[in-house]
Amino acid sequence: MMRARHPRRLLVLGAALAVYAAVAGLFLVFVSSMTGPSAGAGGGAFFGARIAVVELEGLIVDVDDLVRDLKSHRDNPAVRAVVIRINSPGGVVAPTQELHGAIKRLREAGKPVVASLGAVAASGGYYVAVATDRIYANPGTLTGSIGVIMQMANVNALLKKVGVDYVVVKAGEFKDLGSFARPMSAEERRVLQALLDDVHAQFIAAVAAGRKLDRAEVLRFADGRIFSGTQAKELRMVDALGSLEDAVDGAAALAGLPKPPKVIGPRRKFSLVDLLRNELGLFGAAAFPRGLPIFKTPLYLMD
Repeated sequence: MMRARHPRRLLVLGAALAVYAAVAGLFLVFVSSMTGPSAGAGGGAFFGARIAVVELEGLIVDVDDLVRDLKSHRDNPAVRAVVIRINSPGGVVAPTQELHGAIKRLREAGKPVVASLGAVAASGGYYVAVATDRIYANPGTLTGSIGVIMQMANVNALLKKVGVDYVVVKAGEFKDLGSFARPMSAEERRVLQALLDDVHAQFIAAVAAGRKLDRAEVLRFADGRIFSGTQAKELRMVDALGSLEDAVDGAAALAGLPKPPKVIGPRRKFSLVDLLRNELGLFGAAAFPRGLPIFKTPLYLMD
């Protein structure tokens, strides 16, 4: 009875299922061409060998997505080399070291990794860069800042002024280390200084190993100073002055690929606002103003 009453509906449904199956089949062919064994020395059957570009932007706090991207490129035979574009002033120590280690594992798998330094690649941003095979910086890139810092406020006088009595109950002499409600003792400062000195030594060792420099040579510039890209090249902190395009070409040379190489762009999170404004052109820029990205903007201007 249903067939007699709704033949057109069933026909449309069948056609839709057929189209869906065809699209799914093409997608599977696409994936297998990019990642399957047939990619071999020549890369994917459809697209060939490629250079992958990943981005490190802003404060380094959570690197899980970026580490997953690097592992994906490591396991993809179509990807022959990776370029990491760095625009970061640094961040938390442990995630920075985790990303540093992920890059080293990628290199150990036989895939060259090249760093391209953008506006800022300082402190932890530079720590990540030294894990790569080759570093490119723009002449005006701000980099370096090889140091570790910990900052705490002491509002003890303010609390007394407004009549607030801050009470602490603790088990362990240093459990409230860095409390904002009282001055820091000399012993507490010694403990924190020892911690920072240890992490600083780890930073210096990573730079020395990554840049193939003697520790004494690294100590000449590992005092927290920042440098321009030009200054960094003179100190052998970077290998060459150049743009992201130069870094991609450099990665292609290391991987033995012709120029210009095919590139897999960085994975970006979907934004409906960006789609409407940038891709479809439905609204002007003023309709959806961007928030000011703190660490994407240059830290100085050329007037």
